[in-house]
Amino acid sequence: LPAKTAANPAMADLLLSDELPADLLPMKHRFTPKFFEARKKMVAFIQQDVLPNKEEWHRQRAELEKTVDHPTKAPMPAMHYELQKKAKERGIFNFFLPEVCQLSCSEYAPLQEILGACPEANQAMNCMAPDTGNMEVLEKYGNEAQKKQWLEPLLAGEIRSAFAMTEPGVASSDATNISTTIQKVGNEYVINGHKCWISGSMRPECKVFVLLGRTSNEGPVHGRFSMILVPRDAPGVTILRPMAVFGHEHDHAEILFKDVRVPVTNLLLAEGKGFEIAQGRLGPGRLHHCMRTIGQAETALGAMLHRASTRKAFGKLLIERDQIRERIGEFRMELTACRQLCYLAAAVADDQGWKAAAPFVSMIKVQAPRVALRIIDESMQVHGAHGLGQDCKLSDEYANVRHVRFADGPDAVHLQTVAKWEIKRTPSVLAKEISGVNPNIEKYGMFKNVAKL
Repeated sequence: LPAKTAANPAMADLLLSDELPADLLPMKHRFTPKFFEARKKMVAFIQQDVLPNKEEWHRQRAELEKTVDHPTKAPMPAMHYELQKKAKERGIFNFFLPEVCQLSCSEYAPLQEILGACPEANQAMNCMAPDTGNMEVLEKYGNEAQKKQWLEPLLAGEIRSAFAMTEPGVASSDATNISTTIQKVGNEYVINGHKCWISGSMRPECKVFVLLGRTSNEGPVHGRFSMILVPRDAPGVTILRPMAVFGHEHDHAEILFKDVRVPVTNLLLAEGKGFEIAQGRLGPGRLHHCMRTIGQAETALGAMLHRASTRKAFGKLLIERDQIRERIGEFRMELTACRQLCYLAAAVADDQGWKAAAPFVSMIKVQAPRVALRIIDESMQVHGAHGLGQDCKLSDEYANVRHVRFADGPDAVHLQTVAKWEIKRTPSVLAKEISGVNPNIEKYGMFKNVAKL
């Protein structure tokens, strides 16, 4: 097989190469010198600090999991904090914040793809969900006291947070169904509700929830909901259990909020502003999810190429089989198209705002995990039974990407967003011409009694 050389860029590492990947060339005019500097710093951090210590990171984590009654309760390993220090030294800590990275959405999107391929780097840089969205909410909507108590330790990487929205008893994809109540009693709010699939809430570092609940049953529907900060250790907060993805328990929890009391000063922005805050939070988060997903798909395709190049069956390397080569070609085309759709959403967000970008974000929110899942699934197939086992990470990637089809809104909701946008468009003259009309309808006049639409 051809060697990975500068003269053979098709075989080079697309994510960590020094040269700008070809997929980014259509966006090159949008990149400032700060982007190239930031990408160089991030790649150096991964190559020089993260990858050499990745095995030790996981060894330490495995040892810590033995000290608790459930793996999700294990604290972050010491190596994580060592990498945090190195990220801070390189000036790439909290890189998701525009104030830190000083990059546009179009510039940050391809960097998120790199972090999707290397989650240890994403964590060390303090750029992981759901904390990024929660920090953005606190930065934009929090008061000074809230920022001091919660945002500062989050930005320092000292604590983690969770976003409490989904509920088990209603269809939470329609957020107007949320039933958790936030009632004002004197100088406190009393919270009662039942939440589930609250990502990040099992880990010991999680100290606060950004909770969406109902403060009123009257007035405009979208003005009945509010967001409030709830300390994880507040009396009445009960972690019922970790939720299992494909039978394996992960860091998503089912939580009961029973007569939980917090000061009125914990309310974010004002009563009735929950949906306004949510929309400001979800746009960037969805796009970041998609780019990280593309990064995972890229590594899965790379794993497929590696396995096919090192396994021989029936007298040939798998990589020499037409069926495998067809799959590789199809996946490269799908992944390239998917990446460009993500860049388009980012460009529209930069130029016209997140509201205008909403249909494009919805498109990529559906398409990115679909494409990634196909690639991961076929990569597992090429790996044989090994692809399902504990020595291969593909099954973990599959479980992780499969949940993205629900996170920040299920496919059906995003497809509805795209369809509504499309339906609002007026068909062109050329489109009407292509559609055509049967001239005999008017000629013979047999349908004059039918009301016109």
